[in-house]
Amino acid sequence: MGGPPTGESHTAMKPPAAYTVRPFPPERQLTIEGGQLAVRKHTVTALIEADVTLARRRLRAQAAQTGVALSFTAFILACLGRAVNADRALHAYRDWRGRLVIFDDVDVNISVEIDHEGRKKVLPHIIRGANTRAVRDLHDEIRAVQARPAATRSLRMAWFVRLPRWARQVFYWYIFRNPAALKEGFGTVGLTAVGMFGQGGGWAIPFGVHTLDVGVGGIARRPALEPDGGLAQHEYLCLTLLFDHDVVDGAPAARFTERLRELIESAYGLAEYPGEDSAATPPSTRAGVSAA
Repeated sequence: MGGPPTGESHTAMKPPAAYTVRPFPPERQLTIEGGQLAVRKHTVTALIEADVTLARRRLRAQAAQTGVALSFTAFILACLGRAVNADRALHAYRDWRGRLVIFDDVDVNISVEIDHEGRKKVLPHIIRGANTRAVRDLHDEIRAVQARPAATRSLRMAWFVRLPRWARQVFYWYIFRNPAALKEGFGTVGLTAVGMFGQGGGWAIPFGVHTLDVGVGGIARRPALEPDGGLAQHEYLCLTLLFDHDVVDGAPAARFTERLRELIESAYGLAEYPGEDSAATPPSTRAGVSAA
């Protein structure tokens, strides 16, 4: 008698679903536009692993002896800058006349997680001249950005996201035809270290906005064969390399990939510590790294 009419859906009687509405962060619009720029490039992707057992061991020893835990990202930055320095065509850009402009300084655009206005935020920051700087110097700059993000150029340019979209599109059109302006505003190489936000192995594939972009993924642990025939746990870093094939051919890209792997596996820029066992060094890198 008093029940619902036959066939009426019971779901209609449920209360509205609970939800929260938040404003869309304006800086995310720049990420969307970065993706739009990336799809215009002819990108070649390489997924590789690098044995970071020795490097991680030296970083832990450094922290134990000095009390300073050096940034793993700073170590990768030093290796990346050195590897690009050996063949600077890896960060060349075409100007409006179609010529290749090859810079001496390797300026790396990185993402730094900061606390800003009560929330976590990823801040783009350009590390200048990474090809000529030590790991500790790079570490100090990253920590300075985290400590005082308001002093960085990226936050001071917050006005850019408030421009109309058409004005930003004009800016992108101009800057990607003027390599000097591109270097100043975006850097010459991109490095995305998403592996620092999680545990375990895995590759990240970032946007390919630069001629060379590097994605630092997770670190996997698995047994590896030692020179004496035994097995030991090693740590392998997952790396994604994105090359703009309009600028970089396959052979230079392959040489760069091997050079970067050798630098990382030989713990480039990290000092040896007393009592270090040569067996801790991956066999492929014991002959050293070329001075190139």
